[in-house]
Amino acid sequence: MISDTPLPIALTTRSLTLAYDGNTIIQGLNLAVPKGQMTALVGPNGCGKSTLLRGMAKLLKPQNGTVYLEGDAIATLPTKVLAKRLGILPQSPSAPEGLTVRELVAQGRYPQQSWKQQWTREDEQQVEGAITTTDLHALANRALDTLSGGQRQRAWIAMALAQDADTVLLDEPTTYLDLAHQLEVLDLLHELNVQRGKTIVMVLHDLNQACRYADQIIALRSGSVYGQGKPAEVMTENLVQDVFGLKSRIIPDPVVGTPLCVPISRVRSRDDQHQEN
Repeated sequence: MISDTPLPIALTTRSLTLAYDGNTIIQGLNLAVPKGQMTALVGPNGCGKSTLLRGMAKLLKPQNGTVYLEGDAIATLPTKVLAKRLGILPQSPSAPEGLTVRELVAQGRYPQQSWKQQWTREDEQQVEGAITTTDLHALANRALDTLSGGQRQRAWIAMALAQDADTVLLDEPTTYLDLAHQLEVLDLLHELNVQRGKTIVMVLHDLNQACRYADQIIALRSGSVYGQGKPAEVMTENLVQDVFGLKSRIIPDPVVGTPLCVPISRVRSRDDQHQEN
């Protein structure tokens, strides 16, 4: 029997307006992100995905409106208190040269530190647990700048995991990674969601990966929500046309059955071209 009980909400925006240099990017946005699920933000370049993520993480002050984290307005939460509950992995993060994986992961414990309470056994356990979960023990003493792209991204995710926040925001976590490493990172995020109950919100460009890994998809267009819901409900040919200006066919993914977007371009099959010639 299917339950109609509403999902608990991790993040809410009400009448949220965000701008850069006087240019409004997000206008009056009302949004609810389910708790304990993986949510993918999708949309064309410049639609406001990264801006929204920064606004939800209190990295960008709203011109208007409010962001709530499980009912608490984030503007009222001290930065260190917020960091205990919400973590963010920005796009293309950087670290000081020579920093090792273990040292980077340990930085995730900063929100737990104070002048009264320095490094504790719990901090050590959280760091070791994050390194184990992300399968980084063999690389723990390696400098971050000597690792492959996929390994570095796992290290950054381990830092966010050591922070032990219930909600984690990730801005294009698969950017610049080859396909194998993209799936490696997404599989890891899926495991964190399923096994540890983390709420994951991630910006993704690949619609098919969003459909395969996310419980919920939020499609943005020009700073507004065009559609939100389960991939099977949201990912339609009309959405791809209206949001991305692209004709497509939506078919079942032959591996997992989620929606698979097949774009239609001007290139015809090579067989057809050869027959004409």
